[in-house]
Amino acid sequence: MSPAGGDDRAAGSVTVALIQMTAGIEPEANTALVCRLMGEAAARGAQWIATPEMTVCLDSDPKRLLAHTHDEDEDPHLARLCRHAAALGVVLLIGSMAVRAGTGADGRPRLANRSFLIGPDGTIRARYDKVHLFDVSLGDGEQYAESRLYQPGDRAVVADAGFATLGLSVCYDLRFPALYRGLAEAGARILTVPAAFTVPTGRAHWHVLLRARAIETGCFVIAPAQAGRHADGRATYGHSLVVDPWGTVLLDAGPAEPETTPGVHLVALDLAAVDQARGRIPALTHARAVRVEGVAGQAAPGTPAAGGPAAADETPDEKPLRRHEGRER
Repeated sequence: MSPAGGDDRAAGSVTVALIQMTAGIEPEANTALVCRLMGEAAARGAQWIATPEMTVCLDSDPKRLLAHTHDEDEDPHLARLCRHAAALGVVLLIGSMAVRAGTGADGRPRLANRSFLIGPDGTIRARYDKVHLFDVSLGDGEQYAESRLYQPGDRAVVADAGFATLGLSVCYDLRFPALYRGLAEAGARILTVPAAFTVPTGRAHWHVLLRARAIETGCFVIAPAQAGRHADGRATYGHSLVVDPWGTVLLDAGPAEPETTPGVHLVALDLAAVDQARGRIPALTHARAVRVEGVAGQAAPGTPAAGGPAAADETPDEKPLRRHEGRER
């Protein structure tokens, strides 16, 4: 499958439902809400349902969050969502949830911010651990240090959703365009960006970054988002978005201010738009390797090409891109 086309499903369509919600600190309540909204989405014709980052529990208190997390194969909320996807016969993207990821060098528990693609039979087709962790200080006392508790992923993932090949990512990954180009070069036609964007960064950057990733890659971008004031005190931006490969916003679920109601937002994707956009502007096939000269005339380290063949033990549904020296994919 070439970046410019070649997918025999390219002329099809799929109806996707984005769930916009205000996840709290109680996983049972969040999971029950998502199951109810999934049922509503399926009843309205959704074939694919996508939820935001930290669907099951959004909590900035490390001790409380750890008490609510499990190993993947023992997580009751993940199991419930898988069963519900099977009962409804839909593809489900769990934007992300916190799962146990062993212990760090200091002996303390570590978590992964993991996105799951669930098939209509309820099985996990792919999983992706957020690579770029949100360690920032936004001013006015708003600080985040995701790496204190979370272990970063070390690979990018493309996955077969049945109707198209998806490239998986989570929230802060959005600011690293090489990741998305690599996903598109590996066959992705739809990019997923579940998020819990802050209000100040969302106002400044959310729409323009999502549109840029769509335009650069000729992909659809699907970005289900958290919205509103959460039980742990933080506020998220909302504006769950769907952008087509030409950069047109097809769906904007709206702001979180002054308050938001959890909801389901549907849009039909004409998958032929991918090849149409890439045919008009074939940027993926025009890329050239460049040599960057340092200020003293010395060459900076080069950036190798994305992708590479899948290892023998990797399934066709889950093909990671290699971790390259000088650039973590």
